[in-house]
Amino acid sequence: MAAIRRVLLRSTGAAALSVALSLGLAVTIVPALGGVVDGNAWLMCVLCPLLIAWPASAWQLWQHEQLRAARAALVLAHEELQRAHDALAETARRDGLTGLLNRESLLAVVEQARSSSDVAWLLVADLDHFKTINDRHGHAVGDDVLTQVASRLSSGLGEGDAVGRLGGEEFAVVLAAADDGHAAAAAERLRAAVAQTPILVEGGVALSVTISVGGSAIDPALPVRAAYTSADARLYEAKRAGRNRVVLAAAEKVDALLASS
Repeated sequence: MAAIRRVLLRSTGAAALSVALSLGLAVTIVPALGGVVDGNAWLMCVLCPLLIAWPASAWQLWQHEQLRAARAALVLAHEELQRAHDALAETARRDGLTGLLNRESLLAVVEQARSSSDVAWLLVADLDHFKTINDRHGHAVGDDVLTQVASRLSSGLGEGDAVGRLGGEEFAVVLAAADDGHAAAAAERLRAAVAQTPILVEGGVALSVTISVGGSAIDPALPVRAAYTSADARLYEAKRAGRNRVVLAAAEKVDALLASS
């Protein structure tokens, strides 16, 4: 309705302007040529613009309104398509169970950190005795545990850090702009966030869940795989040392760094 009102008003204005111009030309040019503007001339000066200018301008203005509406619909469709594309791309980056970054996306973050001028660390965390949880309580409870552990890891991140699920019960955290002390403190904070409070699962069962954490600085001179291999090796050192602990690449410095943080 708004478009129709605009067309009617504008076409009426165009017709009125045409009538005014027609009358103006009649009273100036006809006498100059020796003619006389009589009743028929006045009638023609009014009727011709109304019969020609009004429908012609109304048609053109209506086509313009249609084009504008089509353009607006196209812009809206493009925005919706872009939002759908962004949502799909974000879904593709995420682990379906925990909502964390998936393995490929997390390793891409490691690659970005490797090319940065700031020192970054990669932490690899693995749930201790997770197979026992699945065997005793079922895989549905196991999935619940993974989801809650993911939430605790996410809540312990600093600005610029990233966390992802590498697969199974293994997670990874990228610490941006982290020196040795920050890395040690962050790894211990993540370990404690999981271990300090039992995880409540179906049936009101409280499970004591712990993680082992291995970490390594990301060396810009080495490929991404090297950082993961080094952190993973530290993880297995933590497992062999009794689990529920942190081992970083500079293992001999960890205790001192934690004590000072």
